[in-house]
Amino acid sequence: MSDSVMAPPGAAPGAPADPPPARPPAAPAAPPAGRLCGWGRVYVPGAEVFGEDLARATEGAVLTRGLGRSYGDSSLPPPSHPVVVNTTLADRLLSFDEATGLLRCEAGASLLQLNQLFLPRCWFTPVSPGTQFVTVGGMVASDIHGKNHHRDGCFGEHVEEILLRVADGRIVRCTATEESELFRATIGGMGLTGHILEVAFRMRKIPSPWIKMESERVPDIDAYVAGLKAAGPDWPFTMGWIDCLSRGDKLGRGILMRGRWARADEAPSRFAPMGRRIGMPFVLPSFVMGPLTVRAFNMCYYGVHPRLGKRALVHPQKFFYPLDAIEHWNRLYGPRGFTQYQCVLPEAAGISVARRFLELLTGRGGASFLCVIKDCGPEGTGMLSFPMPGISIAVDLPIRKNMQELVDALNEFVVREGGRIYLTKDTFTRPEHFRQMEPRLTEWQRVRDRWDPDHRLRSAQSVRMFGDRP
Repeated sequence: MSDSVMAPPGAAPGAPADPPPARPPAAPAAPPAGRLCGWGRVYVPGAEVFGEDLARATEGAVLTRGLGRSYGDSSLPPPSHPVVVNTTLADRLLSFDEATGLLRCEAGASLLQLNQLFLPRCWFTPVSPGTQFVTVGGMVASDIHGKNHHRDGCFGEHVEEILLRVADGRIVRCTATEESELFRATIGGMGLTGHILEVAFRMRKIPSPWIKMESERVPDIDAYVAGLKAAGPDWPFTMGWIDCLSRGDKLGRGILMRGRWARADEAPSRFAPMGRRIGMPFVLPSFVMGPLTVRAFNMCYYGVHPRLGKRALVHPQKFFYPLDAIEHWNRLYGPRGFTQYQCVLPEAAGISVARRFLELLTGRGGASFLCVIKDCGPEGTGMLSFPMPGISIAVDLPIRKNMQELVDALNEFVVREGGRIYLTKDTFTRPEHFRQMEPRLTEWQRVRDRWDPDHRLRSAQSVRMFGDRP
């Protein structure tokens, strides 16, 4: 068994607006001085400090933040402590064991960095979200899930060890057997149990760095959910897009996608890097993402897909990260920004639960060109991990005057159906709704209180959701 040590990327630290080529941008856009935002572009007063040595940089800090791709306020500071530690300069890959796939890295290493290095060598992360502009520390804190959740669960199922700086300043190593409660509370714990310094997890060997994909049009939401469930046993990656604005017998029509890693004999001998990204140079006016525009987009996107389906060999970046091709795509939603509402609805709620959700969403004027439904498997190791057996629905919504009322109505529906929302995407959920959704919250709070009785580690989201002091 070999344990080969990898060198760091080697680029000198630079200003976050002009990062080295191997690193993605340190922020989703260039925000005004003295303000920070999540990917939804809702700003709060704040600033970042960058440190290559996280063990030193996190001394006395209340929050760490990676690439700012959590949509809401989970990576934003509380009002009284507006400075957060940015981890992106602490991006060293410390060791990799080719016999077992065990990779140890610093929390600021990005998924983009891992893909650039490992994909050409036929290794891939066991779970990947919908963007590669995330850090490994963020993947743990959010316990990210992907198109293969029905097969492989969340990222936390593949994490072996986490190195944390806890609230009293100690550096603690935790695993599934050593400080196991802290380990489980940190996975999906939104960075509130300690500053994540290093992570060890198992990469997965793949037959080639290419994806064999099939896609087909489905006429309505019931057919979509049935097709999603039917594809699960045979396909490791399943997901799709739906038109959430169609009504009647066309409600939820969409494109269902299935994928697997291509065999070596099916794939080109040479692996090509992804092409150049398209830039969104400015923030669009608010009316651009209105109902008429979204309806026209949905009709076109559905209409241009071949009626008989499509089969293709595709680049993994196109399959896993389609929106990454547009730099700063969050500017599409206008100056007010946007929120992503993501919930999981349990299997016990029945196959028609997705239809009932869409009827509520469209009845209240929810308009989105991006609505994604995925299949979810068993609940994860993390105490606050998001998925449960059922289906996940994610919809991007431009922020408008009645956004709180819309989210309240959606949350009341989710509570009734026994589901829950994803904290990484949330901006508007009320604490009383989250408590009703999350029976595991009491256990997580007990572990958090044990390691941080004064709730010294906190965020804008924990102030809003858990009653932490501002």
